[in-house]
Formats: sequence, structure tokens, C-alpha cells
Amino acid sequence: MGVTKPYPDDDSNRTNHQLERVEYVFLVIFTIETFTKILAYGLVMHPSAYIRSGWNLLDFVIVIVGLFSVMAEGMTDHKPGEAHHAAGKPGGLDVKALRAFRVLRPLRLVSGVPSLQIVLNSIMKAMVPLLHIGMLVMFVIIIYAIIGLELFLGRMHKTCFDTSTGLMVEDDPSPCAFAGVGRLCVTNGTECKGKWEGPNGGITNFDNIFFAMLTVFQCITMEGWTDVLYWMNDAIGHDIPWVYFVSLVIFGSFFIINLVLGVLSGEFSKEREKAVARGELQKAQESKQMEEDMIGYMDWLIEAEDVDEEGNKRAAIAKKKMMKKFGWYKHSEDGGESDSDDDIAYLDDDHGFCASLMARMMANSFW
Repeated sequence: MGVTKPYPDDDSNRTNHQLERVEYVFLVIFTIETFTKILAYGLVMHPSAYIRSGWNLLDFVIVIVGLFSVMAEGMTDHKPGEAHHAAGKPGGLDVKALRAFRVLRPLRLVSGVPSLQIVLNSIMKAMVPLLHIGMLVMFVIIIYAIIGLELFLGRMHKTCFDTSTGLMVEDDPSPCAFAGVGRLCVTNGTECKGKWEGPNGGITNFDNIFFAMLTVFQCITMEGWTDVLYWMNDAIGHDIPWVYFVSLVIFGSFFIINLVLGVLSGEFSKEREKAVARGELQKAQESKQMEEDMIGYMDWLIEAEDVDEEGNKRAAIAKKKMMKKFGWYKHSEDGGESDSDDDIAYLDDDHGFCASLMARMMANSFW
């Protein structure tokens, strides 16, 4: 949108059309990414669903608005003989407002950069404390505006006029004092009159509560507050204005306004600590899960070895029973039957068992 050059009457040029094609490419990429994440995380029901994350919800809204604007452009019909409008600016349906949502796309970077998430989360979390700070600032402005009404009401409308012509003497007039310690009109043929609207086109004054609050706010922001101080010195002298405006700047600007930075800094520190804690917790959970998986795997191996040993023992006993059935088994030296482990080992010997067993089975089958 920053490179696109608008033309009157929905006209366009070659560069704008090429940018529109690039826009469609990015829209397709973002749409594929969004629907892939929905398939992976689920839409709403799962606790870690796609929509339940604020940043994912922002991405989803941007993609849906982009798709809707493209469909709205596609549904626009052009009559024969009419000039086709530029892409994104159809004649029958104006989707400029919808396409303005493209400015939110840079916020998609926030979902991929944890540091930006910390900054924006800290700003959003600081909204309630900032509201309290704003109320305090408003309270200070109202108090100083009321004091200014009592001290400076109507003092900013007198300046030096020529007595013969009735015109202001100075090209850049400033307030003057009719009498007292303020600025006096010392030029011959001039006098201090109150027919002037005041400095800054009559905006900077203490004539009512609204203009007084505006002048106090200007001084708190430290934007031209010294000019207001010097104008008031010219109007009534140097004593009261210095006390009023210097205390206003010190208390209102240095303390109250800087509380905003303090609140933001505190919330940023909290969010950073939370992010570090979440990272450590995630690492601890992953380590615990890995340990549990390893323990389960080792238990499975031990059980498999036990089952394998029991299976071998049962197989040896079955072999011996089969040998007894067919009348062949290994005798001990004293002519007795051996049930020792040597017999089982002998039974497991293929060369000493399988061939003899098969011969005995064939002999019994013939007889």
C-alpha cells in the first residue's frame, strides 16, 4: 500500500496492477498458512486451538477480510463498453475500506517474534494503570486551570496601540501592563489597551476553564511553555508567573507525565519475567516428558527380557514332554532320568535332539 500510487476516477497504471498481483500471491500464502494451522491445532474446541490465541485470531481476521475483498471484486459485473476499473477498486462495489485492513499485516510478524509479543503485551497490560495515571493528570490540569483563572483572568488581551491611528504598534504583539511591574508601552504616542484577541490567535489565555485547561496542558507537554511564561511576565510581572509555571512544569511534566514511562517499564519487566518463566517451565516439562519416556522404554525392555526368558523355559519343558511321549530322552550315567539343567541344555542342542526325535517319530509311525 505504501508503494501504490492512487489516481483519480479509480484509474491505475502498470505498477499498481503488478502490485495487485503480488497482493494475491501473499494472500494465497497467508491463506494456506492459516488453514494449515487450523488443521494442526483445531479451530475452537481444543484448549490450544488456533482461534484461542489472540495473535492467531488477528491473522485469521486479516485473511478472511482479504478473501472477502477478493470475492467482492469477483462478483462485480462490468457492462459491455464500460472501462474496467483497477484491481481492488471496482465500480459497482467499493472495497477500499476492506482493503485498508492490509495495514494490519505487519502485525503478523508479532506472532513469530517473541520480543515483540512481550512489548505489545506489556502495553496492553498497562492500559488500566495508564487510565489511572490519566485521571491523575486530568486532576492536576483542572487544579492548575482553576488557579490560573483566579490569577490571570483577562490579562492576555492588552497590547500597545498607536493613539493616533488606533492600530497595534508591533507586528508580533505581546501582552502589556496598563500599570504596575509588567511591560509598559514606552514609545511616544502609544498606550496599553485591551482590544487585542491575545497570543496564538486568542487560544492561549485563562479566560475560561476550557482555554485554561488547554494552556495548562500545553505547559505540561513543555511545548512552548516558556513563551506563555514570558507573555504572562509582560502582563502582570515576574513574581507570580514564575512560581506558577515552574511548579506546573516540575510537578506536572517531570513527575506526573513520567509516571507513564514508569508504568510501561514495570509492565515490560513483568512480561519479560513471565516469558522467561514460561520458557523455563516448557523446558522442564520437555525434560520431564523425556525422562518419563525413557523410564517407560526401559521398563518395556525389562518386561520383554523377562517374557523372553520365560518363553525359552517353557519351550524347553515342552520339548522334554514331547521326548517322553515318544520314549526318547537322555539318561544319566546311573540309568536314571535326568531333570537337571544339563538335560534342558541338551534338549536345546539341535544336533542332539531334532534328528533323533524325528527318527523316533518315524519309527513309531511305521509300527
